Amino acid sequence: MYINDINIIAYVIVAVLGAIAGEITDVLNYFLPKHKKIFSIENFKEYLHSATPKYLLMVIHILIYIGILCRYGTSDINTIKYMVLTPLIVSAFYIDYKKQIIPNRLTLTIFETGMIFTFLQGISNLNVAVSMFQGMIIGCLIFLILTILGGIVFGKETMGFGDVKMMGALGLYIGFQGIIAVAILAFLIAAVFSILLLIKQKIAHKELVEYIAFGPFIVIATFLVIFVPLDILMVLPFIIFSFGRYGV
Repeated sequence: MYINDINIIAYVIVAVLGAIAGEITDVLNYFLPKHKKIFSIENFKEYLHSATPKYLLMVIHILIYIGILCRYGTSDINTIKYMVLTPLIVSAFYIDYKKQIIPNRLTLTIFETGMIFTFLQGISNLNVAVSMFQGMIIGCLIFLILTILGGIVFGKETMGFGDVKMMGALGLYIGFQGIIAVAILAFLIAAVFSILLLIKQKIAHKELVEYIAFGPFIVIATFLVIFVPLDILMVLPFIIFSFGRYGV
């Protein structure tokens, strides 16, 4: 039996891998904010003593993995690449949302695995590898400049260097055009979220939140780039802000 020209057995295997990835994400969420070694028998015993199955994380990863399989198929290296990336950036989403940090070990892992896939793809297509390295450089530069300018204009840190490092690492996965799309989409999503949050706080007469973690918006934008073709993503903001009149 085939679904979208892919054998149903492949979906079953990917679903199992997704469930495992969900548990891996939970391990990352537990150890990385505490700056503890994951590959330590003593630390892992501590985790197992307090850990419970995280069914929501499993379901989220299963759905994402199945989506990746449908989008890229079984013969595209992007399928493996984005499945490796998924638990890493989902963990970045969770930790940054909860702790307002993106651990260096997590960013470094994204960078290291990104370098491996860049090398593998560069063997068959050098242009792809060049695009990935350009994505790394541009991703860092865009957010580094914004971080410095924000500090000068507002006199305080407006964006963490963890975001800068993660954008550089992500560039190795999604390339030059992809990282530009992520930057644009992340700021658009953050702007919409901030406006909605501001309205909610004004209505509820609550104290305004001074700092909003930006990592979750980068992660959401990254998944949009993974699943939606770039030619659609690059015109989507114009369509939204022109109320559908763009290109008419």
